[in-house]
Amino acid sequence: MAKSIGLDELRLGVCYYPEHWEEALWEDDFKRMTEMNISTIRIGEFAWAIFEPEEGVYDFGLFDRALDAAQRHGLQVIMGTPTATPPAWLTHKYPEVLNASIDGTLYRHGMRRHYNYSSPKYRELCAIITREMAEHFKDHPAIVAWQLDNEFNCETNTFYAEDDHAAFREWLREKYGTLQALNEAWGTVVWSQTYTDWEQVHLPRPTVADSPNPHLALDEKRFISDNTIAFARIQAEILREVSPQHRITTNGLFGHLDSHALTDGLLDYFSYDSYPQFSTIFSGNDDKPLLDRKWSLNLSTVRDISPNFCVMEQQAGPGGWVNRIDMPSPRPGQMRLWTYQSVLHGADLVMYFRWRTATVGTEIYWHGLNDYHNRPNRRVKEAARVGKEFAEIGSRIAGTMYTANVAILRDYDNEWDGELDVWHGPLTAQSVNAWYKQLQYRHIPADVVNVRGGEPDAKLLGRYRVLIYPHAAIMTGQTAELLARYVENGGKVIFGARTGYKDERGHCRMQPFPGPVAELCGITVEDFTLIKGTVKAPKLRWTSESAAEQNVENKSVQAFAESFNDILQIEDSAVEVVAEYAESYYAGSPALTRRKQGAGEAWYYGAAFSEVVVDELIGRLGLESPVRSWLQAPEQVEIGIREGRKGRYVFLLNYGEEAAKIEVSEARIDLLTGEKIEGETEIPAYGVRILEWTT
Repeated sequence: MAKSIGLDELRLGVCYYPEHWEEALWEDDFKRMTEMNISTIRIGEFAWAIFEPEEGVYDFGLFDRALDAAQRHGLQVIMGTPTATPPAWLTHKYPEVLNASIDGTLYRHGMRRHYNYSSPKYRELCAIITREMAEHFKDHPAIVAWQLDNEFNCETNTFYAEDDHAAFREWLREKYGTLQALNEAWGTVVWSQTYTDWEQVHLPRPTVADSPNPHLALDEKRFISDNTIAFARIQAEILREVSPQHRITTNGLFGHLDSHALTDGLLDYFSYDSYPQFSTIFSGNDDKPLLDRKWSLNLSTVRDISPNFCVMEQQAGPGGWVNRIDMPSPRPGQMRLWTYQSVLHGADLVMYFRWRTATVGTEIYWHGLNDYHNRPNRRVKEAARVGKEFAEIGSRIAGTMYTANVAILRDYDNEWDGELDVWHGPLTAQSVNAWYKQLQYRHIPADVVNVRGGEPDAKLLGRYRVLIYPHAAIMTGQTAELLARYVENGGKVIFGARTGYKDERGHCRMQPFPGPVAELCGITVEDFTLIKGTVKAPKLRWTSESAAEQNVENKSVQAFAESFNDILQIEDSAVEVVAEYAESYYAGSPALTRRKQGAGEAWYYGAAFSEVVVDELIGRLGLESPVRSWLQAPEQVEIGIREGRKGRYVFLLNYGEEAAKIEVSEARIDLLTGEKIEGETEIPAYGVRILEWTT
């Protein structure tokens, strides 16, 4: 069962670094926090050199005083273990703790996260500092939780130190048992890669074509995830032993880490760092990007780990290091908008990063609420407004959960395999973006669900009317059976090109694609081609008129089968051809099919999904906004619902720089203002409304 933070009211917090500021500032800082209804601070995660200035010498005095000051002002504290930033004495004395690049070059002191998880010495030293901190701080009344490390696998998510290679071999011995089994799993018969001694086995190393064995590369990611969790477990077990009254969390999501397994095994709830402008500055060539609104997709993934979670770092200003990442200042209202974006998607504790902008170091341009001058500014006023609103509505919202009847499926194996495999990896980002964007613009809430196999998945997936599993190249028999049962019971599942042609080892199956779901879909793949370079995407021809085709406005919109084309062959007379390829040597061949089974349907599309195709499918699937009967809003407004025993609340978030007109045909109360909303009204630029939906 997913783990949630379990608060009875929305809470506001902020990250604070007492070691960065004169103690004379603390009292005023904490006083102003409480006046803004900030109840929680996070401290300590980068302070190892303060806690242990030399090996075996501990000094907790500065943080004792900071905790006492926080306690005087009624602030609760999340204490971080400082293992993301080993001090200089440590890396100098024990260089074996350092991480290395793929060519073996050590990452030296001067940054953060420059260690490797596999080093026995680093694990020993981390256990010591964690135990010393736990023993010292366990009884301090201000502390309510611990954060493990900080952002596991941020900065880098690959590890090539000597200890990593050794740990990888041990992990492989446990997984495969024999070299014969390893060689079979990795297909080492190709290119004479067969291993005859365990010492010959390494993590990927530089190769002539910069292309490692793909099955080794997949196992590398699985190893990194397991190894990261094993490293985190050392700290978690010490904290459980010494300080069992405190809750444990950590902040993600980062690559090559199964955050679901991490949370299930070690944490009380998951936390996330929310910086919506990353989506804005990395929006690519999208001609109609979601921009900061796309961050809701990340928050949906977090929600699958912890339905109610903590945002450990919420963007509170322009962001940037001295040498990379330059994000502009949030416009008036945007910081509040992003806060409610997090709340809509399940955050019950939101902590701004940071209280005051640093005057020294790499992050001197990563702004917090307060500027360098420490005088009032608009961001502080905006946070104070949020604090006031949390105090007024927080007890009604906390504990309710985001609701949706559509889910986008993902899984770690395909995500990791797709990093190297360009024949399916790039398709997923395109298709997920197209689906999520159009669902957002049509005001249809969607979840992101990680497929893990087994009965818990069966129960979870049964909640949804429609599942979108775009390009699951790796498809196990267990997952295929799970999806067949889902369809039999009335669900609709949509697959895309390159589904099911690999097993869990990454081997291509010697059977017709789409492998384990071929029978469910009633088709096989007769032929296929990449759509790339001089090979152009062919037009699609719908075989029956749709609502979109009847709409004069959309008659000029032509759909193309983009990025990859599976040419389909019908294997079951129950299959309906919904669209055909209209061009190329396979013109007239099926491109999109539907097969009914039991009470449900299995759809297969032989390409990557585009926005035009998704729009057509949304209509054919009968998907509509759950508030369509009484609420109309423009595309620029995100609509989502949180629901629980406390009530049902519709969030309206305006991401536009202009006011948005909405039409409410049934009177609703806006929780934020207390006013009754009916008829035509506006949401200001970057504004928020939360409507109580009573029936």
